[in-house]
Amino acid sequence: ICQVTHMASHRLDEHWDRMKNRHKLVKMDPETRYMSLSVVCGTNSEQLPMPCTFLVAACSDGSVRLFVLLEAAQKLLLVAESFHHQRCVLKVEAFLHTWAEEERKHLLCSAATDGSIAFWDITTALCIDILTKPLLPALGTPLLTVMAHSCGVNSLHIQELPKGRFLVASGSDDGSIHVCLLEVTRGSDEAKPGTCLHILERVVRPCSHAAHVTGIRVLRPDLVLSASVDQRLTLWRLSWDSLEELSTTFFHVPDLAELDCWEVEAGGEQCWYCVLCGQGLELLRCAALDTHCKLQSQGAAQ
Repeated sequence: ICQVTHMASHRLDEHWDRMKNRHKLVKMDPETRYMSLSVVCGTNSEQLPMPCTFLVAACSDGSVRLFVLLEAAQKLLLVAESFHHQRCVLKVEAFLHTWAEEERKHLLCSAATDGSIAFWDITTALCIDILTKPLLPALGTPLLTVMAHSCGVNSLHIQELPKGRFLVASGSDDGSIHVCLLEVTRGSDEAKPGTCLHILERVVRPCSHAAHVTGIRVLRPDLVLSASVDQRLTLWRLSWDSLEELSTTFFHVPDLAELDCWEVEAGGEQCWYCVLCGQGLELLRCAALDTHCKLQSQGAAQ
């Protein structure tokens, strides 16, 4: 039996009804939409007043917002925000880096309609006393910003690698795919060491699809899977010289919105199940063999 319980909700203009002389003010954009959400994993409960869950939201008004869900109190509070992008933010993805001495750094990746991808350190924002301190004015300045595409970023995925490195893959409205190798290091200031991010390698594949790339996943360090509104699912071999197309199959779901994958073992063979959603659902199986990769449809529903 599955039970769904309403825990909390939040309105950006919830303070509006309590304001005096509000007829003299301009109300916040009533058409603001949440374009993407990401859960911040691995938060340290010892530094927080009570068990809680942090969420990051990409917003159409150009803001990246950090919320905290207090399950016991059934409250959803706005903790911090930033309007760094100055345009609609399409995607956010939170990820965690742990130093050798178990010190954790919570990092955030956000992508906007101009093709830029920004990387943030949100560790400090997660350690505040959320019950007594007021809203932080901003998340601060991004550690790094990359112009990955010529227009909006509609898909984003981050895969952790050893030695503090991450693969960041993204797909765009212009049909291009961008993959970069990100390294997390400590700052040079010994008194107050910060977090530094460096791009070690990057590769761009323009015109990889004939339409918006709305789904992308890094399956392993040398394999990337992408899906597009053109109804093609393509498997790529990743090297820092190029993205080589290994296999392509057509799927039956129109207006693709998202792609997700999970790894399974079948008879000692490495493979992944891939689910595509849009105007319907379709499940496909991706098998990685020694010499080639194969995509097979497992069924569709509309």
